[in-house]
Parts: sequence; C-alpha cells; structure tokens
Amino acid sequence: MAKKNPLEIRESKTDPFGRLAPTEYAKAIKGCQHVYRNGYRCATDEIGHATPQGKTPATLVIDATEGFIPLWGKDVTLRWRFNETSFRQFARPESAKKAVRGLMGKALLLWGDSVPVKFTERADAWDFEVVVQENDDCNTSGCTLAMAFFPDQGRHKLFIYPKSFQQSIEEQVETLAHEFGHVFGLRHFFAKLSETAWGSEIFGDHNPFSIMNYGDKSSMTEQDKSDLKLLYSMVWSGALKEINGTRIRLVQPFHTL
Repeated sequence: MAKKNPLEIRESKTDPFGRLAPTEYAKAIKGCQHVYRNGYRCATDEIGHATPQGKTPATLVIDATEGFIPLWGKDVTLRWRFNETSFRQFARPESAKKAVRGLMGKALLLWGDSVPVKFTERADAWDFEVVVQENDDCNTSGCTLAMAFFPDQGRHKLFIYPKSFQQSIEEQVETLAHEFGHVFGLRHFFAKLSETAWGSEIFGDHNPFSIMNYGDKSSMTEQDKSDLKLLYSMVWSGALKEINGTRIRLVQPFHTL
C-alpha cells in the first residue's frame, strides 16, 4: 500500500497554513479592499471600510495613519521618472512611455487647478518611479489596476498593472486620477470603521459621488476639486493647523533632503 503524502493528510483545522475555500476567502476580505469598479481594486489604501456608525459618506477623508495628517508643503515639485526595466517588456518602450505620460497628464487635468503640487520628469534625484508591472495582481475580490502612495519624504513607486490598459481610456484616466488623490493625501471616501485605530480625519462636504469613492459612484466632481483646493489653501495660509484634533504636518519630497 502506497504511503500517503503527509501534505495530503493534514487537517485544515490543525494546519496553520490551511487555506479557505475561494468563496470563504472572498467573504473574509470583503470590506478590507477598495473595489474601484467592475471588480477592480485599488491597493494603495487597503484599510478602507464602511463609514463610522454606518453614516452616509459626506466628507473628504484625509490620511492620518502616522498620528498626524501629512500634506505637501507649498510650492512643492515632485520629480518622477520611468522605471526603465519595467518598460523593457514592451516592443516599443518609448511609445509606451508616451502613452503613460498622456494618461498621467489627463488624470491631473481632471483635478484642474486644485492640484497642490507640480510634477516634473527627472531621471536624477527623483521622488517616485512609474512602474508597469509585468503580471496582474488578482484575487477573488478582483484585480488591482494601480497603486500609489501618500505624502512623505521617502522615495516611492506608482504601479500600473497590465489589466489597467485593458480598460477604456476614460477608465484608465480616472484610475490614475484616483491614485493621484492618494498622492495628494486623500484616503478612500469611506473611512475605516474605527477611525481612531486607523488614523483618518474628515474635511469638507460633498455628495457620495467622488473620485475617491468606489464602484459606480467613483467619478470626479466639482466638490472633489473645491474641497482639495480649500484644504491646501487653508493649510498653507496657516488658517488650518489641525482637523478634528489631529495636527497637520507639511512634508517635503525626497529630493529636497
């Protein structure tokens, strides 16, 4: 009688690495990931959840995960470059770069004059790289389209996944506009259930439709832009030093250090 493979006889109840069935796994992570639309998710901020006490979303959510609210200082320019290695997967790398530049430009134009920083492409002393991943990042809740970062003095990467390029141009632009929202310091429109634990604060007032929201309600609104513009203008003028008791800290990009 052939011996059984030890891995085949381990019971899931005692096996520390036993896996949930796909349907159970989907339930386990529901509400812990930002589903952007059509089953696609944003992995920049994976702690999004229902609003506190189940209240209707009505405010702009600001990142405060470090115990303070990080926002960019006045007259900041973020230097970025392409990750050359990641673009070697394309038959025409320069054409791919041109297309991504166009998408980034259109995404920033969606924010209009509310954009609080400037961007310049620089190969040296850069603050973040644009990386196109070779493979998609998918699980039972969907696939990641892009992933960005929040304001701080470190070096970062703006990831774009192949699945993003399979969307319509409008959706590609909106996806990057959403990610730039994170770069400006915005979290998902629906804050973690326990804001004290996860560090988010609220500012402004707008309807449930927001580029930082999810699903069919994820779209750029005039209120998105006016709230962001007002936030930064008040902070830079010194009129706003804290939000709901959480102090604001202005940060500078890596290249200034």
